[in-house]
Amino acid sequence: MLLPLYQVDAFTDTLFAGNPAAVCPLTAWLPASIMQAIAAENNLAETAFFLPCEGQEGEYEIRWFTPAVEVELCGHATLASAHVLLRHLNFKGDALTFHSKSGPLRVSRHASGRLTLDFPSRPPHPLDAVPEGLLNGLGATPQQVLAGPDLVALFASAEEVTALQPDQAALLQVPYRGVIATAPGSGQVDFVSRFFGPRVGVPEDPVTGSAHTTLVPYWAERLGKTELRARQVSPRGGDLWCKLRQDRVLISGYAVTYLKGEIEVG
Repeated sequence: MLLPLYQVDAFTDTLFAGNPAAVCPLTAWLPASIMQAIAAENNLAETAFFLPCEGQEGEYEIRWFTPAVEVELCGHATLASAHVLLRHLNFKGDALTFHSKSGPLRVSRHASGRLTLDFPSRPPHPLDAVPEGLLNGLGATPQQVLAGPDLVALFASAEEVTALQPDQAALLQVPYRGVIATAPGSGQVDFVSRFFGPRVGVPEDPVTGSAHTTLVPYWAERLGKTELRARQVSPRGGDLWCKLRQDRVLISGYAVTYLKGEIEVG
């Protein structure tokens, strides 16, 4: 069986930056074990699989797999999937909806060329104690630690976040999907971040859309503004334009195609 496969760099307008995702359009779901094996073979942070909802124009079901596990929400692979539909599969509209384990996720296209994800807001909350493994894992002491779906380590400066050299084995002890390190930005950038996810098979994710469902509500409250420019300062790096709208977070970015091809399964 031959399946189409695309590789897209998300949250960037240039190749070899942002976060690469594999996208595999389907006409029927494959067994989860096969999708997991394809994701492991691709060895990217995420592989997205989607298929059209029968009789519902512009609506799709979507699932995401890291090389190790299926996850409930992924931003960059959703952005990449929308890019594939709009750029390569001749979707004619300017808005589409992906149905996922995290509910309906809307994506819209704008004249600027950016795509906007409409995701649930997941604000962090304070912790009484620092989880085991975090300080050794980061090799640095944050000013504060918060928790949402991921652990959030707050630092004073972007330079501290950029300088982190995490111990991935120690971070495996942290009982969260991933660890976000974040700090105020400068100039046009309101805040910066990095994301470490060894528990889900992603030592460092280049640009993590889902992490911004937690970062945006935090920084919006701290900075007193609802429109924010973000930069993920991983080695590849990526740019995000964000807006907090009540209980939703709008996350915008560019995407570019790196690869188009086919895979043979079975």
